[in-house]
Amino acid sequence: MAVQWSGLAPEGLITLDRGRGVPLRAQLEDQFRQAIRSGRLAAGDRVPSSRALASALGLSRGLVQECYAQLLAEGYLVSRGGSATRVATAASRAGPARQAPPPAPARLAADFASGVPDLASAPRQDWAWAVREACRTAPNTDLGYGDPAGNLRLREILAGYLRRVRAADTTAGQVIICSGMAQALGLVLRALAGQGLARVGFEDPGAPASMTATAAWAGVEAVPVPVDDRGVDVAALEATSAGAVVLTPAHQWPTGVVLAAERRLALLDWATRRKAVIIEDDYDAEFRYDRDPVGALQGLAPDLVVTLGTVSKSLAPVLRLGWIASPPRLAGTLARAKQVTDRGSPGLDQLALALLIETGRYDRHLRRMRAEYAARRDVLVQALAEHAPGVPLTGLAAGFHAVAHLPPGTTEQEVIRAARSRSVGLYGMSTCRADQAPSPPQLVLGFGNTRHQAIQTGIAVLGDILGLALPPRSEALLAVQAPRHPGPAGRGRNAWPRRSRKRQRTSVTPVMAGSGRRAPVRIHTVTATFPAA
Repeated sequence: MAVQWSGLAPEGLITLDRGRGVPLRAQLEDQFRQAIRSGRLAAGDRVPSSRALASALGLSRGLVQECYAQLLAEGYLVSRGGSATRVATAASRAGPARQAPPPAPARLAADFASGVPDLASAPRQDWAWAVREACRTAPNTDLGYGDPAGNLRLREILAGYLRRVRAADTTAGQVIICSGMAQALGLVLRALAGQGLARVGFEDPGAPASMTATAAWAGVEAVPVPVDDRGVDVAALEATSAGAVVLTPAHQWPTGVVLAAERRLALLDWATRRKAVIIEDDYDAEFRYDRDPVGALQGLAPDLVVTLGTVSKSLAPVLRLGWIASPPRLAGTLARAKQVTDRGSPGLDQLALALLIETGRYDRHLRRMRAEYAARRDVLVQALAEHAPGVPLTGLAAGFHAVAHLPPGTTEQEVIRAARSRSVGLYGMSTCRADQAPSPPQLVLGFGNTRHQAIQTGIAVLGDILGLALPPRSEALLAVQAPRHPGPAGRGRNAWPRRSRKRQRTSVTPVMAGSGRRAPVRIHTVTATFPAA
């Protein structure tokens, strides 16, 4: 006779075999004893009511009550009036020891972690509205599995957005929706590996850990290619014999340089001659402060360039939404790879993103955040000018991180450790280098998720750490890129954000990096008292 199963609770799975010669009550009692002894039923766990268990197993309630009475008498179960019957503490065996949760990270007064947008400013209300609206208006067909390449409406809206904002040359048929930048890169590399790719180049400094891991998952070798102040070294790329390269041309991570025009042309010439593929990581190009964002490289050569984008920097990483703008010859292969991987990204989230872009809410959020990040960048520049005037900053024209150049002889890790002892999180450039070289000593200062006051406090706390190792610089107070401030929306392009509290303002004249021009910068002086180190 068939075995009957009851799944009232996973830990209390009961099996009865009516074909055995053992009475059903004895089988039931034995099943409970084994479950309690093994720890599958832990001390204090509730057992099903006699009525529910009898119904699930097709037994009489009286038989189950007799079983419970026997287990109560033996001490396996306990029962109190008005309360459920539970496993007795003395009868239960200790299960496997649980690992202690990792200790919570120390709370920092200021954390200059890079690559994280302002999470507090994520457009929660707009996103909630978009999700509700998508649920209300989506046709029934949109609730099925759908096209693994993504919802057609979102792909059409995204293609139009990329043409309008990023000067891309793409259509809905070339766009594949994916779950963020990591999946996008993995899909592209696997598709290219299937067509014979054996080696891919990546920028150095860049993201060597994630790049080598993704390349290994795709079955290709990742090789570093040096970057200088004009972007990736195309001659060095040629020497690697790579068949593809991953770049951040609009705002190189982490140095912040823009790929120079002649390098762009040389790169396209390399790809044409080698029949290679350029993979463009367009991670934060919308946030540029000195001029309009640099157009996507894909617009120059749509048959040679695959562009990857994401909302992780523009909205929030938790959404896990990104896209691939592919050459026509790869679009079908990538769509099939996406289908095999996960059958497609969450459909309602795709419809919500389409609504945000279509209604202009996405653009409004970007304008608001562009002004906010520009203001935080100014606070960082001003705080360093006051507390560590000899530390030059570069990479300030876009994004929400900058590079601080420490003087020769400074030990990057010692500065980071000293800062941590004062509850300030600093991060070195050495982790972005393929060989982890500690020289030249540099810090990558993220300010996207760091509030104005935290930036001021953090730099003020570190003034002596940075200042003691630095010779005074008499030729200029600052040696930074000082592009014009975009100002908040609706108050003029060069407007400064209003502040509720009064500050002492002092005008200084910094020298702009890379030129002899001078540009006025306002310094906000804040008086603060900190405990002695």
